Amino acid sequence: MVGTRRKPGRMGPYIAGYRNHLEQQRYTPGTIRNMLKIIGDLGRWMIEQDLTAEQLTAASIEEFRRFCCVTLRRPPSAKSLNPLREFLKSQGLLTDPPINCDPLDSIVAEYCDWLVADRALAAATIVRYEKLAHRFLREASARGIGELTGADIVAFLLAESPRVSVGAIKGRVAELRSLLRFLYLRGLLPRPLTSAVPPVAGWHGTGIPKSITAAQVQRLLDACDRDDPVQVRDYAMLTLVARLGLRSIEVARLEVGDIDWRGGRIKLRGKASREDAMPMPFDVGEAVSAYLTTARPATTLRPVFVTCKAPLRGIRADLVSDVTRRACDRAGLPRVGAHRLRHSLATEMLRRGVPLVDISQVLRHRDLATTAIYAKVDLATLRDLAAEWPGAPR
Repeated sequence: MVGTRRKPGRMGPYIAGYRNHLEQQRYTPGTIRNMLKIIGDLGRWMIEQDLTAEQLTAASIEEFRRFCCVTLRRPPSAKSLNPLREFLKSQGLLTDPPINCDPLDSIVAEYCDWLVADRALAAATIVRYEKLAHRFLREASARGIGELTGADIVAFLLAESPRVSVGAIKGRVAELRSLLRFLYLRGLLPRPLTSAVPPVAGWHGTGIPKSITAAQVQRLLDACDRDDPVQVRDYAMLTLVARLGLRSIEVARLEVGDIDWRGGRIKLRGKASREDAMPMPFDVGEAVSAYLTTARPATTLRPVFVTCKAPLRGIRADLVSDVTRRACDRAGLPRVGAHRLRHSLATEMLRRGVPLVDISQVLRHRDLATTAIYAKVDLATLRDLAAEWPGAPR
């Protein structure tokens, strides 16, 4: 019966490798024992089902999980089986037999390949483009992709717009234009329809960048406990954002080889696969060095910042804002995201008289107009430039 202490059945040859895999992922000994029990349960279930390791598929793993839900008091969740799935795939197992693919899925898959090869988009961006392609093509397939008209495109965007923000619908427009361009190049559309995608009303630069003071930024940094390995990592991340104005994605993509310790420089991988080099101030280098030498787990992973809990992997970009909010709680400040620290750096530089051109270079803006929004917070200069109101004292 599944759950009893017996030999691991047909998964016996893989037990040692799975244990080593879990140890490399920094799972605790107790968690490893539980996961080894699961693979043993799977091996015994395979005997009952007359399955060999080479016959395992994603469907059979899911069938095993449903079986455990009936026979075990504490069955494994779908998420808890992810490490096992990853390990089996690394061993050349868990390969699903070929199935008849939906033609639309084939088009979307080819579209994603095109986004990588021709557009060089980041993986996270491709996910967004792929989701919209699925939704749009499902609706378009009802009448035939080749029969699409401008009215169909406008109707799709009108249906999308009520549930998202202005910024999000602008993203939908860019994603839809990209898809229509691909369909035309692929020969699925008889004529280009990108011009039929209407622009979205919205004005850039109407808001004022929000920031916190330099003293509050320092409170955030000082709130990190340098004796706690997790907060040593958090302090290094916050220092990169607060002192250099890095974006969250740039922090997440930073790799060990990107740091030139002798030259005091750091290479950044930012938006649109762009690479930039920046000087690394002493306090930033000291914070990153302290993390790498005292708090970072021993691993062959290339990202500088890795997770503190298993499975061990590079951090996601959204973790940087999570770290910033936790630091706000420790410092007794209102919660802000990581991008607020970037605004704060620009605002503080402007307050100290740094020209906008230099601020643009630090923030790595492609267009100086993007940096110009910070001129709104220079109240002293704006007060001097303001015209006198007739009949009112200044």
